[in-house]
Parts: sequence; C-alpha cells; structure tokens
Amino acid sequence: MVDNPFAELGLEKAIGLRWTLRDIQARRLKMSPVSDEDLHVLTELGLIEIRDEGPVLTEAGAAVL
Repeated sequence: MVDNPFAELGLEKAIGLRWTLRDIQARRLKMSPVSDEDLHVLTELGLIEIRDEGPVLTEAGAAVL
C-alpha cells in the first residue's frame, strides 16, 4: 500500500489535489485549468513532472490514484 502523500494537508486540499491528478491523467487541463500552486505542491510531492507537453503523472502519482 502506498503512503498517503496528502496526510499533512487539509481534507479539502487533499481532495482537490486528487481531482487535479485525475484531470492531468485524463488530459482535461483545457476544461479544468490547474493552479500554479497546485502544480507546485504536486511537483514537490513527486507526483507529477512538468514536461514540454505539460504536466504528467510520475509512477508515484499514478500509484496514488
């Protein structure tokens, strides 16, 4: 089982970040833009990487979902 990377965050923030990961995975960023703050938090947690085509999930990010 994967440790919860959102354990230190509030419930609403953790839920929002999970939805953001789902939006990134499904490439729904034009319909659901992601805030720079959320991108920064997810990058710091090692759940996404920023590439030329935009944010993509890392293995850890996919495991969280």
